[in-house]
Amino acid sequence: MINFKKPPIQTLIIYAILAIIAIIMLFPLLWLISTALKSPTENIWQSPPQLLPSQPTLENFSKVWQSLPFGTYLYNSILVSVLTVSLNLLFCSLAAYPLARLSFVGQNGIFIAIVSTIMIPFQIVMIPLYILTVQLGLRNSYLGIIFPSLASAFGIFLLRQAFLGIPKEIEEAARLDGSSELELWWHIMLPAIRPALVTLAIFVFIGAWSDFLWPLIIIQDESLYTLPLGVAKLAGTFSLDWRLVAAGSVISITPVLLLFLLLQKYIVPTDTGSGIKG
Repeated sequence: MINFKKPPIQTLIIYAILAIIAIIMLFPLLWLISTALKSPTENIWQSPPQLLPSQPTLENFSKVWQSLPFGTYLYNSILVSVLTVSLNLLFCSLAAYPLARLSFVGQNGIFIAIVSTIMIPFQIVMIPLYILTVQLGLRNSYLGIIFPSLASAFGIFLLRQAFLGIPKEIEEAARLDGSSELELWWHIMLPAIRPALVTLAIFVFIGAWSDFLWPLIIIQDESLYTLPLGVAKLAGTFSLDWRLVAAGSVISITPVLLLFLLLQKYIVPTDTGSGIKG
């Protein structure tokens, strides 16, 4: 007979506390989804709240999709987010590689200066950044939305730390084979830090997808609206029907949730050498 060892009481208490915290954190999301699925005859403000709709319907999603060009908003968000992620990974890795693997005068000072910008709130640089974007002729354009996120201090810091973890022997072997710096960076270093790249990509994608303030400032053409701006307009159009606002919000957050669920295992750091195949 198998005798299973019971977990200690402290472990049970910790799990119970974590479960309560998880329920509290998930409740707003569950309420949002429930509201989006409720029919017009159901009361969304009843107390205690009813999380399971008595008559679930997809009518709210259909009405939202037909009332506003949500397909255009979705396309804009996907395009902006994908371009932001691609360019951010490119520029951050190009900046992080020499800071981690090369040696030159002022290397540490440059790195400290870059990392110190993390402490500067976006609101401080927002006006100068807006003036620069307008002067470059990027207002009302996809590139104008992407411009502030072409590179980030956090991304450079994260990838630099990942580059530092690559064994010197791998780099020396590639140099003996005649690899140039760009070949070394592209064929050896980037595959070796794939987990860090995926982690940064997830963070950048979520930030670009959910960004509201900068697109609101730089975009005036409704055909270039992203989903956060579309949901804000939806809230103004149907301010008295929160079912439709909830449906638009669910449409907006669903791609991010799916992306996180699909890629969450890559956030956990793995062996640096695992990205290199012989």
